[in-house]
Amino acid sequence: MQKFTTLTAIAAPLPLRNIDTDMIIPKQFLRSIKRTGFGVNLFNDMRYNEDGSEIADFVLNKEPYRTAEILVAGDNFGCGSSREHAPWALLDFGIRCVIAPSFADIFYNNCFKNGILPVKLAQDAVDRLMQDAEAQHEITVDLEQQKIRSANIEYDFEIDPFRRECLRSGLDDIGLTLEKENEISAFEQKRKEERVWL
Repeated sequence: MQKFTTLTAIAAPLPLRNIDTDMIIPKQFLRSIKRTGFGVNLFNDMRYNEDGSEIADFVLNKEPYRTAEILVAGDNFGCGSSREHAPWALLDFGIRCVIAPSFADIFYNNCFKNGILPVKLAQDAVDRLMQDAEAQHEITVDLEQQKIRSANIEYDFEIDPFRRECLRSGLDDIGLTLEKENEISAFEQKRKEERVWL
């Protein structure tokens, strides 16, 4: 998993509430358990017409948002089904951070496990960042100091210390387990020697 420390990037404004996981990545694209290849279908029904052509006024189809790494969104982002493909699609597109007033719990947890930083801020702060995103100002997300900076404003955000350290170190659940590989191997060897019948 890619480490997350400080990110300065264009932020795409998506001022919609209750964006569910089927809007993020529609069910017909959930044909793989690989974590790649989903970015092209991110927000598919909002990005494309039925013939596959782009919907010109959707934010991710406009410059400079085609390369946005931050998404500023409305309340209750990631609600709906628990599909892990939703953060996979965001990450495959290039989104490393989502800022919103609130997130659905399962989506919020899945973000951390996939290297995306979900940041909860008060509605007035999100509104201000939404304006800055619409004005195409870059936003800086500083995980080290737990601050967001944009256009001469700064907001603090809270994050669980364990999750913060996992993102900073680039460790998902498998990576955390592999950090203990030597102890696990020693335990298995000792167990094999002591219980030869197993």
